[in-house]
Amino acid sequence: MKNILYLHAGAEMYGADKVLLELLKGLDKSQYNPIVVLPNDGVLVNALREEGITTEVIPYPILRRKFFNPKGILDYSSSYIKYSKEIIKLVANTKIDLIHVNTTAVLEGIYLKKQLKAPIVWHIHEILLKPKFMYHLLNFLIGKCSDTIVVVSEAVKAHVCQSKFVNPEKVKVIYNGINNQEFHPKNETEYLRNELHIPHDSVIVGMIGRVNAWKGQGDFLSAVEPILAKYDDVYALMVGGVFEGEEWRMEELKSKVAQSSNKERIIIQDFRKDTPNIHNLFDIFILPSTNPDPLPTVVLESMASGKPVISYNHGGAMEMVREDVNGLFSKAGVPSGITSNIELLLDDSKLREKMGRNSAERQATLFSLVSYVKNFQDLYDCF
Repeated sequence: MKNILYLHAGAEMYGADKVLLELLKGLDKSQYNPIVVLPNDGVLVNALREEGITTEVIPYPILRRKFFNPKGILDYSSSYIKYSKEIIKLVANTKIDLIHVNTTAVLEGIYLKKQLKAPIVWHIHEILLKPKFMYHLLNFLIGKCSDTIVVVSEAVKAHVCQSKFVNPEKVKVIYNGINNQEFHPKNETEYLRNELHIPHDSVIVGMIGRVNAWKGQGDFLSAVEPILAKYDDVYALMVGGVFEGEEWRMEELKSKVAQSSNKERIIIQDFRKDTPNIHNLFDIFILPSTNPDPLPTVVLESMASGKPVISYNHGGAMEMVREDVNGLFSKAGVPSGITSNIELLLDDSKLREKMGRNSAERQATLFSLVSYVKNFQDLYDCF
C-alpha cells in the first residue's frame, strides 16, 4: 500500500478543494493510504474526516500577495521552516511513498521532499500571469523539484511549458472530473426561489466564484445590466465569498450593485454549501473570468446540471465548452459580447434547452469522476 501525503492551500469548498475531495473519496483505499495536511480548519477538513480520511491541520504558510514585501518574506520564511518541521514530526512513524502537492501556492513539499526522501507530484490548477517574477520563480521551483507535473488542461500545459525551467516531458494533463450524480437537473430549487424572492416565471442568469481580482464579478455586472434593463423577468445571481483580509472586495461589489437601477434583481450571496441546487436554479451560467481560468470546476458543475455556458474565449473553458453545441464564447474582456450571447439564449428557449442537454452529455463523457480518479491511480502506480 502506498502512503501518499497531500498538501493543499486551504480548507474551503471551491474548485480545487472539491476536486481534491473527490479524488480522495474515489481512491482505492486497499492500494493507497491518503494522509492530508491542511493549513487551516474548514469545511474541507470535516468533509474529509467524514470519509474516514486521515486529515490534520498545521498552519503552514500559503504563498499569497501579502508576503510580497520585506517583512512578508521574513514572516513566510520563518513559518515555512517551523511548520514544515511539524509536518515531518506528524508523519515521523509513517513511510511516505509520495507527496501530492495541490496548487502552486503550496511550497512546503519542496522541503518535505528532501527530508522524507519522497517524490513529488505537483498538481497545478492555476494560470499565473503576473507578477512575472513569481511566474518565473514558481516554474523554476516546480520544474526543479517535482517528479511529475500534473496540469488540469491543455491551456495550463501550454502556459507552464512556456517557461524554460519546465521540461514538457514531465508535464501530464489530467482533466478534473466531478460526480455528475450530485449535479443534475433534478436538484431542488423551490426553496431557493422562496429564500431569494425570485418569481417562479423568472429566468436566472448566474455565476459562482470567489470574489477576487480576476473572477470577473465586475464584468458580469457590466454584461447583465443591459439585459436587466430590457427584460423584466430576468434576475442576476452571484455566489461566492472572499479570502480573509479581502472583505473590502465584497463591500465594493455590493456598493456597485447598490448604484444599479436594477438592484432589486441583482442578488449577491456569500459562499454556500448548496451549490448543486444553485446550479440547477440557473437558466444560463456565465464564466466572466478576466484572466484565463485553468479548468473551472464551476463550468463542469454547470454542465452536469444541464445548463448552457457563456464564457470568454480563453483558458480551459475552451476545452470544456464547444461553441454553439453547449455554450457560447465572446472576446475576452468585452462584457458586451457576453450581453449579446445572453440575449441570444433568452430569445431562443429551445436553443437554451438543447445546449443544456448537450452540456450534461459532454460532461458525463469527457469529464467523469471515474476517469479522473483512474488517471491519478495509474500515475501513482508509476512511483
